[in-house]
Amino acid sequence: MKRNAYSLLSDGGFLLLLVVSFVCIVFMAGEPDRYLQNIIFLNVAFLIAILTYFTNVTTGLLLNILFIFGYGTYTLYQTVVAGNVVDAGNYFWLLLTPAFTAVTWMMTQSSKQLQVENAQLKKSNESLGTLDENTNLKNSKLFQTDASIFMALSSRYNIPLTLLVVNVKYWDELKRMINEDEITNAIYDVSVLSRESIRGNDSLYMLDRDNPTWGLLLFTDREGAVVVIERLKQKVMLFNNVENPNKYKIELNLRIGAAQYEPEEFNTPLEFIVQARRQLEYDV
Repeated sequence: MKRNAYSLLSDGGFLLLLVVSFVCIVFMAGEPDRYLQNIIFLNVAFLIAILTYFTNVTTGLLLNILFIFGYGTYTLYQTVVAGNVVDAGNYFWLLLTPAFTAVTWMMTQSSKQLQVENAQLKKSNESLGTLDENTNLKNSKLFQTDASIFMALSSRYNIPLTLLVVNVKYWDELKRMINEDEITNAIYDVSVLSRESIRGNDSLYMLDRDNPTWGLLLFTDREGAVVVIERLKQKVMLFNNVENPNKYKIELNLRIGAAQYEPEEFNTPLEFIVQARRQLEYDV
């Protein structure tokens, strides 16, 4: 209902703008002797309307008050000093300038409200989103939720749990050699290879999009994680030899760090990630 009200207000403002503009045309055509003066006042009216559009209605009202005061002073001067007669034309711009401001405010209400709602929706999506938009992988927020559950299960039932952290070697240099579309495709391809290297009950996450980093939660011990690491590296090597030469003209190589969950060492998922990231330093 509120959105419909803003839409009606915007449409009404547009129609009124046409009406007011038509009235201005008729008035100026009927006073050829004051053409230059009317042009100046018309420009002032449009200037106030534009400032109202880019600021707010309060600014427009203040500018209109200043205009009315200035124009009233000018009219008073023309009457008292110059001896001119005050006619209906002297009051025209006193009414039409605020009218331009009012219809401009009506037209902008709908668009500004939509901008506010759009910003709120983006903020909500960022705070509630749990999937990476390009790879459809779970993001770091969902990783922390899942990791807390998996860590608790590992402690209670004595199930081994290992975290692999994966990123691409020399990524900062590589992304300068390829365009944005190829960067997105490369991240997607590594995600697919990572997903194919794990079992169905393991989980894959996109921990960092800017500096592509993947997290793999595996229900296995360190020895089992080594098998997954070798499988993933073999898949990447095969990809580089078969598909990559015709796709990116660069070679993708991975750095992988692994950390097995130890209840006495890790209290939070963040500590788990930090330990796995440290292991990346040894994979050169």
